[in-house]
Amino acid sequence: LPFAFEKLHVYQRAVDFADAAATLSETFPRGYGYLADQLNRASLSIAANIAEGNGRFTARDRRHFFIIARGSIQECVPLLELAARRELLLAARHEELKADLEEIARMLSGLIRR
Repeated sequence: LPFAFEKLHVYQRAVDFADAAATLSETFPRGYGYLADQLNRASLSIAANIAEGNGRFTARDRRHFFIIARGSIQECVPLLELAARRELLLAARHEELKADLEEIARMLSGLIRR
């Protein structure tokens, strides 16, 4: 049986984003390890905090982890921006990834408000 959070669409989208970030960071040239590492950590933190929050017993605890996940989304934005400015990803891909983050943030906001 899957864990309850695995059925959440927002969790699935967050894992997809972390996977896309990992794939992207694998293409970064030597010298950009700091950016790859930070992007991977921040993107994985989104899904990990959704999972951890969903495992909490109180609404307050769940909300706390969902807020942390939302903060990790915000952290990914400047990391993607720098990667785009350094021409480590195409402008179209940058916009796609940013749109993914915006959608995940909206979904998380809904969970936070509940």
